[in-house]
Amino acid sequence: MATRSPSVVINDDGPGYDLDLFCIPNHYAEDLEKVFIPHGLIMDRTERLARDVMKEMGGHHIVAVCVLKEGYKIFADLLDYIKALNRNSDRSIPMTVDFIRLKSYCNDQSTRDIKVIDTIDTGKTTQTLLSLVKWYNPKIVKVASFVGYRADFAGFEIPDKFVVGYALDYNEYFRDLNHVCAISETGKAKYKA
Repeated sequence: MATRSPSVVINDDGPGYDLDLFCIPNHYAEDLEKVFIPHGLIMDRTERLARDVMKEMGGHHIVAVCVLKEGYKIFADLLDYIKALNRNSDRSIPMTVDFIRLKSYCNDQSTRDIKVIDTIDTGKTTQTLLSLVKWYNPKIVKVASFVGYRADFAGFEIPDKFVVGYALDYNEYFRDLNHVCAISETGKAKYKA
């Protein structure tokens, strides 16, 4: 059994990046504190995750399951990179795709209830998803996650802050933001459910 792939660690005390250094939609300008993960870094890390998946899973038929809604961007980008590797390398992965929805947050608090409707954002959500998947008796189960939480293929470990962007939302807002950013208290109040 292969070990978990390392992730890019964004330190808790890291300053992040000033919003002025990036293209941020004007309607979110007052709602964000800083950029934690710029879009270019997200894309480069996702490409590397695709290589790691190919290395470990190449030759096995896989069913790639997207956890909606927050998982759609990383899922689509990861599959695009895997498809490019399938076309341009000696190894390839036969692949089918499916989708599931889980939701466990309202505002920035866990509801403690998980409904089969959004992303692997807590260990509890991951465990619930894996118990659902195991019911189908898969031969191998591997978890790829944009942010940590004991995934086999993890993109980033981030500070313990509520983040938005790159499809990560706050009450359905900020999915259209390319970068991963810390939401401000002003933003939380403005978009509170």
